[in-house]
Amino acid sequence: VQLQASGGGLVQAGGSLRLSCVASGRIFSSSAMGWFRQAPGKDREFVAAIRRTGSTYYAGSVKGRFTISRDNAKNTVYLQMNSVKAEDTAVYYCALDRGGWSTDSYEYEYWGQGTLVTVSS
Repeated sequence: VQLQASGGGLVQAGGSLRLSCVASGRIFSSSAMGWFRQAPGKDREFVAAIRRTGSTYYAGSVKGRFTISRDNAKNTVYLQMNSVKAEDTAVYYCALDRGGWSTDSYEYEYWGQGTLVTVSS
């Protein structure tokens, strides 16, 4: 399984950005997908996850501003980021979890390469 994340870039505070992550292979539709982020000098942290059933979970810091969704026909997971803040600046990673969903990065077996989001204030 390979994951390819895209959509990062420079955005002004209060603006919007949509990240995409395309997965190869046949296990996408039966797996949970997650987004994590890592800011400079900080640990990687959970952002959002979506189960194969479509149930979604969010970190408190992004709830109400970010939306995770998936298109199983396209093997793609999205992260719609609205009302972004300077503290959302980070490298964003998509990940695949065959066993369910989790906020723990160690539960995810496959990772994308990351896409940089920079929010200017």
